[in-house]
Amino acid sequence: MRARCDEDFEMRACFPLLFLLLCGPAAAEQWISCGKLFDAKSAKLLGPHQILIREGRIAEMRSGQPMTTGNDQSLDLTDKTCLPGLIDMHVHLDHESNPNRYSEGFRLNQEDFAFRAVSYAERTLLAGFTSVRDLGGRITLSLRDSIDDGQLPGPRIIAAGKSIATTGGHADPINGVSRDMLHAFGYPGPEDGVIAGPIEARRAVRQRYKEGSDVIKITATGGVLSFAKSADNPQFMQDEIDAIVATARDYGYKVAAHAHGAEGMKRAVLAGVDSIEHGTYMNAEVMRLMKQRGTWYVPTLLAGDFVSEKSRQDGYYPDIVRPKAARVGAQIAKTFTQAYQAGVKIAFGTDAGVFPHGQNAREFELMVKAGMPADLALQSATRNAAELLGKWDELGSLEVGKQADLIAVSGDPLADITLLQRVEVVIKAGQRYK
Repeated sequence: MRARCDEDFEMRACFPLLFLLLCGPAAAEQWISCGKLFDAKSAKLLGPHQILIREGRIAEMRSGQPMTTGNDQSLDLTDKTCLPGLIDMHVHLDHESNPNRYSEGFRLNQEDFAFRAVSYAERTLLAGFTSVRDLGGRITLSLRDSIDDGQLPGPRIIAAGKSIATTGGHADPINGVSRDMLHAFGYPGPEDGVIAGPIEARRAVRQRYKEGSDVIKITATGGVLSFAKSADNPQFMQDEIDAIVATARDYGYKVAAHAHGAEGMKRAVLAGVDSIEHGTYMNAEVMRLMKQRGTWYVPTLLAGDFVSEKSRQDGYYPDIVRPKAARVGAQIAKTFTQAYQAGVKIAFGTDAGVFPHGQNAREFELMVKAGMPADLALQSATRNAAELLGKWDELGSLEVGKQADLIAVSGDPLADITLLQRVEVVIKAGQRYK
């Protein structure tokens, strides 16, 4: 949907990029000539290719040297490597880490967080991530819709809305407040994503459906940054997770499970969740179960690296959080190495928001450092991520018929994975953003 550029349009109130997107001309058809092309199916780097984009999709592909098209909208990237638009399977666009985060909820309004989220989304897109799965935050549902309507620049968002937690659990929105404030706020229930028992678990899933969520997110264990003692204790009983997954299936939802501790992961995998997020203390039994059941692992190494670093900085996190951040941050990369070597299916995810948005591609560097080859790390953010989303027919590779999501870098990213931190071209659904 293209916004009208009325005479009273307040240009000074908009990002310059946003104005160009909404008011600038759009090419109905364009050719792109790539010097090299990353094939997400085989995880191999191919030679020169030409890609025809028509109405936001890839209409034709040719291998070999560029041909004259006679089209003013052609884009010469013969000195660059083209890749599919990247997919981050774990972000939080409704917030960003800072030393004041634990008090901001008492001082700021939802509108403040919403305006910040606009900037976070734009940064993410310009970093080369044309699609993201946002795992927690009501603001993101509206952000998703505004981006889809063409009102804002940002990645394609698959949004969970409010995460589902247990009373006092990792995603309880008033966890850690005083007793008097708790009484003033009122006790959260299934509508707020907080449940006790399988009946309330079903209600919570149905509320997410009512609010327009695309995926269900549960916090199967404690978390690092919540104002609580444990980062890894199981926080759902088996019948509660079973009820969530069964209800989610009735509504066509996939389920992502935040989990640091092995017992909580085991319960989630046995219930049939689609992915384990973080997986810090994953053990051999959980890895075996995940392989048997086809459960994906989304590691978020960058979040672990960031919280480990900040745990050493006085005042950045509350005292109850600092020891958790130190322990989990040190362990998460070791677990990733073990899971990769064990053959667990891995999809790319960063937990952006725990660290500054737009730095998502640093995850690749940490994955390679932890033992995953660069080609498979790239595949985890393209083909694997699209498969976990259930959108392999639409996203994740440069193929005829798919969404025209394309990025480009100078050089060979398989030889230097840090090139992904310097993306030079971003195209989403045929629209050039960078």
